[in-house]
Amino acid sequence: MKAPAPVAKTTPDLVSIEHVRQAVLVEPGRLEMREVVLPHPGPGEVLLQIKCALTCGTDLKAYRRGHPMWRLPAPFGHEFAGIVAEIGPQVEKFRPGDALMAAPTAPCGECFYCRRGQENLCPQSMEKMVLGGYADYLLVGSHVISRNAFHKPACLPFEEAALLEPLACVVHAQELARPEPFESVLIIGAGPFGLLHMLALRVLGVREVVIAGRGALRLEWARQLGAEHVVDVCQTGVEEVIAQINGGFGPDLIIECTGQVAGWADGFARVRRGGRVVFFGGCPSNTTLAVDTHRMHYDNLTLLAPFHFRPRDVRRAFDLLCARKLGAGRIVNARRPLCELAEVFAMLERGTVLKCAVIP
Repeated sequence: MKAPAPVAKTTPDLVSIEHVRQAVLVEPGRLEMREVVLPHPGPGEVLLQIKCALTCGTDLKAYRRGHPMWRLPAPFGHEFAGIVAEIGPQVEKFRPGDALMAAPTAPCGECFYCRRGQENLCPQSMEKMVLGGYADYLLVGSHVISRNAFHKPACLPFEEAALLEPLACVVHAQELARPEPFESVLIIGAGPFGLLHMLALRVLGVREVVIAGRGALRLEWARQLGAEHVVDVCQTGVEEVIAQINGGFGPDLIIECTGQVAGWADGFARVRRGGRVVFFGGCPSNTTLAVDTHRMHYDNLTLLAPFHFRPRDVRRAFDLLCARKLGAGRIVNARRPLCELAEVFAMLERGTVLKCAVIP
């Protein structure tokens, strides 16, 4: 007799649900809240009831100008955490009712890049990125469940758990940059990523960190998060202030987080001889950076442009969040229901929020 096919396991309250809300980025500047049929997981997949999805600088850039690796229209939102509502066949790691946190991508583990430990460059990562966190429910693919999904500890709020993906990007960048406790670091950009970098550097023991940004509100948020040195790049005298970092030699390490060519050029210009620059923020397509090759060579500069993350970075980010030493949840300074998503992005455009938790 043929064995019966395995069936998905679900929570009792999911049985009566047929349609759910899903935010879609139709084109730059245009969001739609659509009603879609509730998906059900296939082999290795998990249906997640979203408890929190976070806004992200990448989402804001995509909202403004699209994204070179996302084909629009596309489900929107990729920083999320929630409760397992249903599991597909062959899922052994999770059960309905489990609290889950995950990164939205995972590598194949077999391609050219994966075999060389550069899983962040695996084509699958972006091709199969899980998008759609701004929703009631989200189907999480088997590639993510098997490699980059974790049980959320009860002590970790959903808002902090949803920071797993951006923190993994920060971890990857800092592993490449290898900051030392005795070094001076200049972070260009006082947005969420710049502040996450600051918090992560503190865990590494780096204390001489300067945040350079613009906007009184953002700089005040940086101070509230514990930034000891905050510089307003719009004020006169900023050149002299930054030049005196490190006893007048300039920063050992610069982390550029604005994603603007002007910020990249600024980082290159300000780093000391023998220093390193991390071009963390991705710039618009078809933009270029002019590099003084004489300075590059004779000043012995190291320029790094980290992209995305690897599974080991996600694991490290998970451990950092679970240890509760970062205080990263303080970066989330607004909360809105899913039905107000359009207003959330209006707030982001106005710069009146740092990172917003969207809660269905």
